[in-house]
Amino acid sequence: MGFQTGLSGLNASSKNLDVIGNNIANANTTGFKYSRAEFSDLVASSIGAGGSNQAGLGVALDTVAQQFTQGNLSITGNTLDVAINGSGFFQLRMQDGTTAYTRSGNFKLDNQGTIITNSGAQVLGYPTTTAGVPTSTTPAPLALPTGAPIPAQATTSITAEFNLNAADTTVYNRVTDTPPYTTYGTALNVYDSQGNPELFSVYFTRDTSVVGPPAEDVWQVWDANAPPTVPANTPLFSMRFDATGQLTAPIVMPTVTIPTASAVTPNIVATFDISNVTQYAAAFGVTDLTQNGYTAGSFVGLSISELGVVTARYSNGQTQAAGMLALADFRNPQGLEPIGGNNWAETFASGQPLMGQPGQGKFGATRSGALEDSNVDLTAELVNMMTAQRAYQANAQTIKTQDQVLQTLVNLR
Repeated sequence: MGFQTGLSGLNASSKNLDVIGNNIANANTTGFKYSRAEFSDLVASSIGAGGSNQAGLGVALDTVAQQFTQGNLSITGNTLDVAINGSGFFQLRMQDGTTAYTRSGNFKLDNQGTIITNSGAQVLGYPTTTAGVPTSTTPAPLALPTGAPIPAQATTSITAEFNLNAADTTVYNRVTDTPPYTTYGTALNVYDSQGNPELFSVYFTRDTSVVGPPAEDVWQVWDANAPPTVPANTPLFSMRFDATGQLTAPIVMPTVTIPTASAVTPNIVATFDISNVTQYAAAFGVTDLTQNGYTAGSFVGLSISELGVVTARYSNGQTQAAGMLALADFRNPQGLEPIGGNNWAETFASGQPLMGQPGQGKFGATRSGALEDSNVDLTAELVNMMTAQRAYQANAQTIKTQDQVLQTLVNLR
């Protein structure tokens, strides 16, 4: 009986050393979670025997339990390196079509623009609008538009924010062009349907005040292609300001038509948002001037937000969301089956995956440009290894002692 007890102790200590050795070997493996050998005692059952007189039969390996504690985050600076700060796993589609889960976020792009792992598994995510709003709850491989450029978009909206100098009360004279109509003006590029830029320049001249009540100040808005120095030209529209310097008219934002140089593309028709224009006794200054058109652009890079939104950057200065990373979690992560390559597979013990978005609910936020280190405490593992080694030696000593006792019995005369 003593031989079997000592042998079970040797086997248990050997398996413990195997687990510890695997932890130490993966101390630098991204996203690795260390394991712990857990044991239980063996006891023989006999009819009518008192429990206090029972001798144990040794020890058995109960399970190898994975410990899913958070690993440290290491900054890498690589945009496609993504760490999860909190709960959750990245979902993968393996090359054989099965689904796997990982905490290792050292991703790459293949020649089709699909985000993959080092083993070639596709990273799954949610499709989104260009603004980053998910359009489906079914995960699919994340692919970036690295091939054809995004098409051009014609300008349909212009937004301006500026102040007209209320202290300058000189009324503009069209006959003498005094003060010069170019005194106050601004310009920006707008785009036609093919992405060709067109310069849109406007100037502002003070008109006579409207006699009240209430009295208002009036400014005319002129297109540079139709200046006020030509008698036949008319202003694009008029702006009226009350005694507090706030815009009172037009109430409905005006629409401007900008001719294009190409005979193929239609004229650019855009709303001109001037709702934030003011008239104060301060120098003329433009604080905002934007439009929503752009030319075609090629993919130049990407970024990933804390909410997992993958945003593509283009050579025309535009950014568009190209998808969102999908995260999965389990009621019992320790029930996951390790399948190698830093991946786990779902089992009956783990339960079905609970899908969600990064940063929402129980799911952790994503950190682009960082990787999660292994959660192995190398110092603790080395101490555990010495302890397991001593346990192995002690069990070997019990076998040696039992052999000496048996030898004594055999030598009796």
